[in-house]
Amino acid sequence: MSHPKVSIVILNWNGKKYLEDFLPSVLVSTYPNFNIVVGDNASTDGSVEFLKQTYPGIVIVQNDANYGFTGGYNRVLEHVDADYYILLNSDIEVVPGWIEPVIDLMKSDELIAAAAPKIKSFKEKTHFEHAGAAGGFIDHFGYPFCQGRIFFDIEEDRGQYNQSKEVFWASGAALFIKKKYWDACGGFDERFFAHMEEIDLCWRLKNMGLKVMYCAESEVYHVGGGTLNAENPFKTYLNFRNNLTLLKKNLPFWRALCIIPIRLCFDFIALLRFLSEGKRKDAWAVSRAHQSFFARLFNKSVTTVKSSERNYNLHGMYKKSVIIAFFLKHKKHFTDLDGQDFM
Repeated sequence: MSHPKVSIVILNWNGKKYLEDFLPSVLVSTYPNFNIVVGDNASTDGSVEFLKQTYPGIVIVQNDANYGFTGGYNRVLEHVDADYYILLNSDIEVVPGWIEPVIDLMKSDELIAAAAPKIKSFKEKTHFEHAGAAGGFIDHFGYPFCQGRIFFDIEEDRGQYNQSKEVFWASGAALFIKKKYWDACGGFDERFFAHMEEIDLCWRLKNMGLKVMYCAESEVYHVGGGTLNAENPFKTYLNFRNNLTLLKKNLPFWRALCIIPIRLCFDFIALLRFLSEGKRKDAWAVSRAHQSFFARLFNKSVTTVKSSERNYNLHGMYKKSVIIAFFLKHKKHFTDLDGQDFM
């Protein structure tokens, strides 16, 4: 049986501690044809020196500045040749056989472009982790959520999502992607810098008629929040700005024209909620996100799929509002949502 070449690519920025803690688990992966590449975004904590001294067999690609998650990976992957890329966060612990099930799943269908394993919490291994859980979905207004995590409500893994399936997006924390499709869609959109860039990537792949999968037979354990924690106003800014950009880029023009004004209203409610909670920096971050979005509203991205080339695959989109379902109807878990409400 042939084994496609797999490159595990870890993007690092001042994450020496995570490399020390979690790289050993990656090194003992049992897949027979893989290598490890660490891309460094101009770290100043001795990460590169540590790698050279401790793991001389690992390939290191050094960027000359911190280009964020998007620009960092785009530059590093220009130097990586493989059949499959695995974009792996440095704060993830893996188990030896984590690669094989995902590659087998992706090999089973030529149209599968990307996939992710089950992502659980390193700190509480019985529960899912926020960034991906058991596969990503998106609602009618662009709010992302997961099997196992809706907003801040995270479920215990009781085997309820032990079936691999097509989803809308795969987490960038442990993203498997066929190189030819990475190249075909142009990689990450660097305007995102960080946060939601993988959703944009997956949406563009789906607009090309391709599939994104969740593989239940593989699981990894993610620390999460290693670079920007949930309370960071810059993260708030990126999430609100990038979510609007996501809609503008990937929705058909007339649908975007209807959806984005509604999203702006939802965002304003979020701003007021931040103010009521005394989180003025987060409220200001929402305002700045809107200013930034409108400032570059008419800028084109080289990674936008042309409308003439689109072959929409909307499988995994929730046709209703997950905000209404969660906050007003108290549907806290993915299994509470009606399956007929998904495309």
